[in-house]
Amino acid sequence: MIRFGLVILLSAVIIFPTTSLAEDREKIAVIGTGDMGNSLGPKLAASGYSVIYGSRDPSKASVRELLKKTGPHSTATTQREAAQAANIVLLAVPWPPMEQVAQSLGSLDGKIIVDVSFPIRQAEDGYPESGVATSSAELIQGWNPEAKVVKWSLPTAYYIDNPSELGAQGPTNLIAADDRRAKEVVAKMSYEIGQNPIDAGPLRMSREIEGLIRLFMVPIYQRRDFSWEVMLRRTDFWPCVWQDDWSEPVSDNDNLADFPTREPPRDRCNEYENPWQ
Repeated sequence: MIRFGLVILLSAVIIFPTTSLAEDREKIAVIGTGDMGNSLGPKLAASGYSVIYGSRDPSKASVRELLKKTGPHSTATTQREAAQAANIVLLAVPWPPMEQVAQSLGSLDGKIIVDVSFPIRQAEDGYPESGVATSSAELIQGWNPEAKVVKWSLPTAYYIDNPSELGAQGPTNLIAADDRRAKEVVAKMSYEIGQNPIDAGPLRMSREIEGLIRLFMVPIYQRRDFSWEVMLRRTDFWPCVWQDDWSEPVSDNDNLADFPTREPPRDRCNEYENPWQ
């Protein structure tokens, strides 16, 4: 069974440890300590971030164990307190709880809000369908209009914990946002925890990202003995052969986000025949 974790926020009372956060570390509030949260938090802490877990019950034993696993630059508190204390708020809460959580964290103006959730439900025929009219990220942006919302498509928690299972490239992460800097911040986070970030364009492309996840879930709902892993490979075929006038340039053509990549560029244009010539 695949679970989608949520990012959880921390309260005013630090549970464990009592060590203060390093001031030079960027603070990330992880709202949700479930399957995804307890994989992302330790990975982000190991990459140099201060992690604040936000939980409905920050004193419970499982949260204490997660703090031990995450290390000295982690704390736990309530969801609202955690969100207010961090400049990056990572929301991995499942639907339908996300609807309530994302609207109860207080003012998130100016903060980077990262959505890793997928509002999936079963249709009458048993196959997955979207549980919302647009996308979870667009709804979160609407509830928090002055925040900088980023959609971060992540694999299952297993591949967060073991990214090398999919080879040196690591799992593909699609990242969509309207704010260039926010998109680059999340791309850096993705790269630092062993993933391979891909620029998926503006926030509205979250709908397509969530649609891709629904396709990924089809063999699981079919109870097949296999599933698919989504990986995008870098290619220079299209840049070598396309015609510049086949489409209009995108609106941010002169301000594209700069993403790190695990795949080196290749020059193979001499191997391709241009199909339009």
